[in-house]
Amino acid sequence: MASRSHRLRQDDKRYVWHPFTQMQDWLQERHPIIERGEGSTLIDVDGRSYLDGVSSLWVTVHGHRNAVIDRAIRTQLGKIAHTTFLGLSHPLAIDLARALVLVAPKGLTKVFYSDNGSTAVEIALKMAFQYWQQRGGTFRRKRRFIALEEAYHGDTLGAVSVGGIDLFHQLYRPLLFPIRRIPSPYRAPWDRRRRLDPLVRLESILARDHDRVAGLVMEPLMQGAAGMLPSPPGFLNAVRSLCSQYNVLLIVDEVATGFGRTGTMFACEQEGVTPDLLCLAKGLTGGYLPLAATLTTQQIFDGFCAPYENKKAFFHGHSYTANPLACAAALANLQCFQRDQTLKRLQPKIALLRRELESLRSLPHVGDIRQVGFMVGIELMHDPAQGTPYPYEAKIGIRTILEARRRGLIIRPLGNVIVLMPPLSISQRDIVRMVRIVGDSIRAATER
Repeated sequence: MASRSHRLRQDDKRYVWHPFTQMQDWLQERHPIIERGEGSTLIDVDGRSYLDGVSSLWVTVHGHRNAVIDRAIRTQLGKIAHTTFLGLSHPLAIDLARALVLVAPKGLTKVFYSDNGSTAVEIALKMAFQYWQQRGGTFRRKRRFIALEEAYHGDTLGAVSVGGIDLFHQLYRPLLFPIRRIPSPYRAPWDRRRRLDPLVRLESILARDHDRVAGLVMEPLMQGAAGMLPSPPGFLNAVRSLCSQYNVLLIVDEVATGFGRTGTMFACEQEGVTPDLLCLAKGLTGGYLPLAATLTTQQIFDGFCAPYENKKAFFHGHSYTANPLACAAALANLQCFQRDQTLKRLQPKIALLRRELESLRSLPHVGDIRQVGFMVGIELMHDPAQGTPYPYEAKIGIRTILEARRRGLIIRPLGNVIVLMPPLSISQRDIVRMVRIVGDSIRAATER
């Protein structure tokens, strides 16, 4: 009689289509089937344990099976699992909105709920567009958006439109609306080309076309899915100043960077920036349930308040908007930050992670190590001195993470970039273990 794990593996290959996965490879490989979790550890159906080095795709904050969040969800489940948010409200959504406004950058006063990061960005784009249309007059010309090269903002069509990663987005260009682009502010150590300064490019666009631009959307401090590309100090603040100067709405996507990932609750805080719209998801519920939020200012909110017959409402919503179970998890998540002094206790871990990563710089195929807080990208190159990348078909990132898996660490690559983003609750001992496994795995994958 076939074992349970064998049956599950066979059924997975027979019935399931996995995201961001080349299924031809998947069908030939043996992958873990995760059944349980505890703290920073994942446990598969065969009983094998793995360190969760990417927070289960950047969502887990305080660890798996956190007692406070578990209890909050169970308590809410004893009351009601879901009620519509269209024309009704419920206590936890109200309390969570208040809590988010209190911890968000000053000036953001309204919370619009949705389901995931892509929808949070879609909502911000639609709000920005509709806001200017409802201002009327020449403001109706403000229909375009500016985004960064190498941007990633999700996988729905509006979010893909403002995305800038050819591997993910190029195929869908015929379906998308046009975007003005500025260069990514990150410059690789091996890049000696003359490049246009992104702020010079941005000011040039705004000086000429600001009356046609509704908003600029960007990831603050670190472009995540692009391969963990950091921006230089002051870049976000400079973008904020230019948007204010030219009357363009600034949309900041903190889906990946929010909730402590960069060392502060929100990356915006590090440069004293308040955006006009702020997109949140991933860590919002501590990694428990799908929930997203788009925060905005009173000024933008007021642009949608009008007599019923004017039809200026924001006609957007989701069946599970502000789901009570997810709101319970999110409130408990924020309570954990305060109760456990998470951000204060995170600082020595960030410093330790930085010190441990230094040991990898001497590896012959490590071209760059990029870190902002707990967000890390380790770029592997065939010849770092010459800036020669590994060919895509070499699958060096995949080979490295498979080596790590054999050593008890779950991580994911972005092409040839190895990504680390552990839960904020990870122990210092496990940080050391994680980096050492990564080093051993890089050696094994690149010395073949």
